[in-house]
Amino acid sequence: MDNLQPILSIRNVYAGYGNETILQDVNLDVFPADFIGIIGPNGGGKSTLLKVILGLLPPWRGEVRVLGMTPKHGRRFIGYVPQFVDSDRDFPISVWDTVSLGLVSGWSPFRRFTKQEKARIEAALESVGIADLRRQLMGELSGGQRQRVFIARALVSDPKILLLDEPTASIDPNATQDIYELLRQLNEHMAILLITHDMMAISSYTKTIACLNRKLIYHNGRELTREMVESVYGCPVDLIAHGVPHRVLPTHEGRTYG
Repeated sequence: MDNLQPILSIRNVYAGYGNETILQDVNLDVFPADFIGIIGPNGGGKSTLLKVILGLLPPWRGEVRVLGMTPKHGRRFIGYVPQFVDSDRDFPISVWDTVSLGLVSGWSPFRRFTKQEKARIEAALESVGIADLRRQLMGELSGGQRQRVFIARALVSDPKILLLDEPTASIDPNATQDIYELLRQLNEHMAILLITHDMMAISSYTKTIACLNRKLIYHNGRELTREMVESVYGCPVDLIAHGVPHRVLPTHEGRTYG
């Protein structure tokens, strides 16, 4: 794949619900090697942006292209991991069956999988390090293990870009670090767009940072500039990195969207 061509291109997108505008003139290109972290306040449009990318919410204005296609046709190249949901642990579904739900061709309890489909499910389990758990029930897993299952489910369709919405919100710190290390490995093979409030992820794992509060600010860099944070949160923000509080750095040159 040509690394100079974006996998995902968002141009002048406006979107919302009813009469309320949530996204205003959003522009973004995501390239094959990107690992972009998007931060912003609650209600700022982060989850809405993912819905627009997935084709679940049509934009009022503007255009979204996934490998040159509309989201409806291009979303088969997108893997999506929603916010962690502690679903019914008593429901008797196995890890293997949960991952199989990610196949584009669908799943049913009576379906016979092809040899190729079985190989893809096994490869997804291997890629997230849980092949040995394939026959366990979802209710028997820890939070970190369950999240790996959901990531494997997103990977089984062989996506070119992985979208994650707060993937570590409900798991413990040790499992959180393991998930981010996994994402770093996956980024060697696909682009990643991560929605998060976790400043550890932003400071230690993502390659670049964007801020979203209705409008998107992106400099294609890793620094959180004063312009970015104050425009999104409305005031200076102290960050903590390696246990030491510090103020965000002054602005720097770079590509700007929004």
